[in-house]
Amino acid sequence: MSVIGDARIHHVTSEQTWSRAVEEGSFTESTLGRSLEQEGFIHCCDPAQLDGVLTMFYADVPHDLLLLTIDPELLTAPLVREVGNPKTGETFPHVYGPLNPDAVIETRVLHPPHSRA
Repeated sequence: MSVIGDARIHHVTSEQTWSRAVEEGSFTESTLGRSLEQEGFIHCCDPAQLDGVLTMFYADVPHDLLLLTIDPELLTAPLVREVGNPKTGETFPHVYGPLNPDAVIETRVLHPPHSRA
């Protein structure tokens, strides 16, 4: 595992979940909908990986999603880049701890369908 620099990363969530996180001051839900305690990290992706993540995991989601753009320099928990595909060596960034809402520098609503045509 290696620590990543300052490239911006993305996380996908529901608007309701993010609203609750802002009120509480921390976000602990992974991309897969499980808590940080269950996952051990929050799944993120690089901008270039976003289309693939949406196609693979969210193609059948019938409601709006929220895309969080995160500045790793503002994170209070460690960001670790791990190999997600051993065959290609592709890595994904993971936040090891709660995501502090002030590290999220932009939010954008994603409307269905959440996959490429």
